Amino acid sequence: MRQEPSRQIDSKALKVWKLSGLITSSIFILLAIGSIVLAILTPVPFWISILTVIAALLLTYLFVVVIPEIQYRVWRYEIDEYEIELKFGLFIIRRILVPMVRVQHVDTKQGPLLRRYQLSSVTITTAATTHEIPALDNETANQVRDFISQRARVTEDDV
Repeated sequence: MRQEPSRQIDSKALKVWKLSGLITSSIFILLAIGSIVLAILTPVPFWISILTVIAALLLTYLFVVVIPEIQYRVWRYEIDEYEIELKFGLFIIRRILVPMVRVQHVDTKQGPLLRRYQLSSVTITTAATTHEIPALDNETANQVRDFISQRARVTEDDV
């Protein structure tokens, strides 16, 4: 039986995912504030505002604390000369094997949050789909990209 992938993404990914969750949660918080204003200005029952605030707080806790912790704990990857293995998921854990011979191109990318924490994501493209290893430190991401690129070229030459 194949062993689990052992390499973990950078620990700063947790901060990035929490910040991203906070940005997403700001929408729920604004809706909760809007429901309070609506309850004050109109005859809408106040209990609806209380439910909206409770839902906004629960969703914020979920997006800022729970989901990033689970994602970070589960996310693993492994790269050898023949394949790339990814393990990730929240409720449903997926393990994906990408044969090097199927890799068409590989690149790195950064959004503003990743750039702030000096992280990059490695994107691996095959004919069927795109896979991503999120939030590696910049140097590791470049090494991973270069290694996959080299191995994909070699295996393509062997075919």
